[in-house]
Amino acid sequence: MSAVKMTEGTVQLDSCKEPLFYRRSEPAAGDAKMSLLLLHGIRFSSENWLSNGTLEILAQNGCRAVAIDLPGFGQSKSAKAPAPVGELAPPDFLKEVCEKLNLNPVVVVSPSLSGMYSLPFLHQHQALMRAYIPVAPICTDKFTREQYQSVKVPSLIVYGDQDTQLGEVSLASLSNLANHSVVVMKGAGHPCYLEDPDTWHKALTDFLNTL
Repeated sequence: MSAVKMTEGTVQLDSCKEPLFYRRSEPAAGDAKMSLLLLHGIRFSSENWLSNGTLEILAQNGCRAVAIDLPGFGQSKSAKAPAPVGELAPPDFLKEVCEKLNLNPVVVVSPSLSGMYSLPFLHQHQALMRAYIPVAPICTDKFTREQYQSVKVPSLIVYGDQDTQLGEVSLASLSNLANHSVVVMKGAGHPCYLEDPDTWHKALTDFLNTL
């Protein structure tokens, strides 16, 4: 496996008084072939992408990956979120994150809570996105079928088959995306990427190899 460089840092946004913490992984040598932004759910933080191996696997596969602690979570706890949990954040929030961290065009991995950030970004700024990987995100019902159909970004919809609540609800909306494929992880619940990292990493890297 190729060598990996891991770093940590903070990014200061114009829209946030306090800086946001992030972890970054990239190939130790040579340029990265693409950039990913890893978001997280309500009980989690960037640390989960470190502990389940996703940051390392992405770098081994030639990618640069940044896992960020969203405002109010992890080591960004003192940062104020731009919207209450469950409401849509301004689409320019992730746009600024990606610009400050030099991630465009970006592949966004968005589980659960982070749908409130990624979905507005997806609908407003698809030109800045290389791909979208939603994992049972919230807020999918806040957009119309027509809005989803107008999104041409390649998308990989992932959820656990035991996630009968958010997994199935989000799929009903996300399956209207114009250019999507679906991976259902057998026996996995809502945080399927933590419960079965091997299946998750295979689905993730297989999809990235098609881009």
